[in-house]
Amino acid sequence: MPVPFEALIPFGLLTVMFAVTGTGMSAARRITNDGKPTRHTLDMWEERMMERDQRLTGSLRGQSTEPIAPKKFATNSIWQTENVTRTFA
Repeated sequence: MPVPFEALIPFGLLTVMFAVTGTGMSAARRITNDGKPTRHTLDMWEERMMERDQRLTGSLRGQSTEPIAPKKFATNSIWQTENVTRTFA
């Protein structure tokens, strides 16, 4: 039984729209990852290294080749601190 040609137009539109959406999502992920593919199955070590890279270079995917960290690296710790003042009576 032949397929009516009227069914090919919606099929083509759906195919094109899925392709455009997939390409757009792939491009958006690459742009947010500095042009590199997304990372999968990250463990705790890799997450900590990504946080360190974020503090060193300002980008999760950026890495520095400098042997000495910049001076601001000493004060932008990931540990949140609070001011502890004690009053002794």
